[in-house]
Amino acid sequence: MSLSKEQYDSIMLGYMQKQDRNRHELVRRRDEVYDAVPGYRALDESVPGLGMQLLKARIQHKSDKASGSSSVNTQSEFSKISSEKKALLLSNGYPEDYLDPIYDCADCHDTGYINGVKCHCFRQKEVACLYAGSHLSELTSMQNFSSLSEIWYTGEDLLRFRKAEKAAKCFVESFDTEFHNLLFHGTVGTGKSFLSVCIAQKLIEKGHPVIYFSSADMVDRISALSFDYRYKDQLGSLLEDLYDCDLLIIDDLGTEMLTNLISPRIFTLINERLLRRKSTIISTNLSHKELQDRYTDRIFSRLASEYDFYEFSGRDIRLQKKIMSKYNIQNTKQ
Repeated sequence: MSLSKEQYDSIMLGYMQKQDRNRHELVRRRDEVYDAVPGYRALDESVPGLGMQLLKARIQHKSDKASGSSSVNTQSEFSKISSEKKALLLSNGYPEDYLDPIYDCADCHDTGYINGVKCHCFRQKEVACLYAGSHLSELTSMQNFSSLSEIWYTGEDLLRFRKAEKAAKCFVESFDTEFHNLLFHGTVGTGKSFLSVCIAQKLIEKGHPVIYFSSADMVDRISALSFDYRYKDQLGSLLEDLYDCDLLIIDDLGTEMLTNLISPRIFTLINERLLRRKSTIISTNLSHKELQDRYTDRIFSRLASEYDFYEFSGRDIRLQKKIMSKYNIQNTKQ
C-alpha cells in the first residue's frame, strides 16, 4: 500500500522537527562549552578562516606545487585544532564528541533517505502509518519484556513460559545474524500475543519494520481488495509489504475464515517469506493436531519444518486479572 500525500508530508514534517530540535540542542551545547571551557571558542572560531585559506589555495593554484604544500599545512592545522578541541572537552569533563552533529538516526542523518532509498527508520514510520489499525504502537507502549511476570504460572506451565521467554529473547538478540520463525500455541489467554508484542517492541526499537495483524483482520483486508479489480495495485502493495517487512506477526491464526481463495494466499505468504528469509511469528490457540487438521498439507509442512514451536498453558491471564481487579488485589506486572 502507498502513503497518501498527507501521510508522506506528516512523516517528512517529523524529520524536519527532529532536525530543528537537534540543531537547537547542538547550539545550546556549544554555548554551554563556550562559557565553561576557556579557549574553546577561540579554537572554534579559527576554523572558518582556515577553511577559506584552503578553498582559495585550491581554486587559485590547482597545479602549483607550493600551493599543494600549503594545502597540506592547512589540513594539518585543521587536525591539530580538532585534537586540541577534543582534549579541552575531555579535560573539562565533557565527552570528546559532545559537539558533534546530533541525529536520531545516524544512518540517514534524520533525512529519511540514504542515497535516494528510504531509510529503515522511514520504512518503520511508513509501516506504522499504513497499518495503524493493528494498534501495534499502542500495544508496544504497554507490553514489553520488563513487564513480563511469572506470577501467572506454576509448575509445568511456568517451565513452558520460561522456555518460550528465553527463545523470544534469543530471537531478538540474533535477529540480525540468524533466520528463525516462531510459533506460539496453546490455551487462550496464556501470554502468546503478549510475548509476540514484546519481541516487536525490541525490534522496532532497533529500527526494523514490523507488521502486526490478527489473522482474521489480515484475511479480511486481503479478501476486500481481492474482489475488486480497481484495488489491484493496493492489493499488490499490501502483499509486498507482508512478504518483505523485516518481521511479520500473525496473531490468532485459526480465527480467519478459510476459503478456496484464502488458503492459497496463506500458503504463498508463508512460503514467500521463507524464500526471502524474512522472519515470521505466529500465535494460535490451536493445538499441533488442530493445525494439521485445519490447514493444507503444504501449509502445515512449512510450519512444522521451518518454525520453532513453543507451547503455552495455564489459566487465562485476562480472567485472573479481572478477578484481581474485582477484589482490589494489586499486581503491577503483565
